[in-house]
Amino acid sequence: MIRRNRGPVRGVLVFLAGLMLASGLIRVGLGLTQAQAVPAPDTPMHAQPAAGCAQPVKELADALGLRESRLSVQESAINQRMAALALVEEALAARLRQVEAAEASLSATLAAADGAAEGDLTRLTSVYEAMKPKDAAALFGAMAPEFAAGFLGRMQPEAAAAVLSGMSTEGAYAISVLLAGRNARVPTE
Repeated sequence: MIRRNRGPVRGVLVFLAGLMLASGLIRVGLGLTQAQAVPAPDTPMHAQPAAGCAQPVKELADALGLRESRLSVQESAINQRMAALALVEEALAARLRQVEAAEASLSATLAAADGAAEGDLTRLTSVYEAMKPKDAAALFGAMAPEFAAGFLGRMQPEAAAAVLSGMSTEGAYAISVLLAGRNARVPTE
C-alpha cells in the first residue's frame, strides 16, 4: 500500500475549524450584548415602547379597531340579507308548489272537458249517421258549411256519401271543398 502524506489537508481542516470556532464566539458575544438590552421578564413588552414607536402603534391599533367595527357591521348586514334571502327562497318554493298543483288541477280539468266534448261529438256523429240520409241532408244543408264539414269528416264514408248526395249541389260542393282543404296546411316534411 502506498501511504499519502495528509499533512497539508489536516492543516487546512484545522484552520477552518478555528475560523468556525472564532465565528461562534463572536456570535455568542454579540448575542449577550443584545440579550442585555431586553427588559426584565416581569415587565410587559408594551409598557416600554421604543422611542418614537408609541404613536404609530397606537394609530395602527386604532385603524385596526375601526376596520374591525366596519367589518362587524358589514357581516351583520350580510347575515341579515342571507336570512331575508332564505325567507324569500322558502316563499318562492311554496308559491312554485302552489302553481304546480294548480297547473296539474287545470290540466286534469281540461283533459276531462276535452274528453267530455269528444264524447259529445262522437255521440252526435253517431246520431247523424243513424238518421235517414234524406233527413240528415236537409239538416246539413241548414248548417254552416264549416260546421257541417266537421261532422261529415267524422262520419263513416258511406254515411257521409249518402248525406252529401241528398244535399243541394252548392252545399255539397262547399262542404267538399272544406273537407279537401282542411289538411292542406299540414307540413309534409
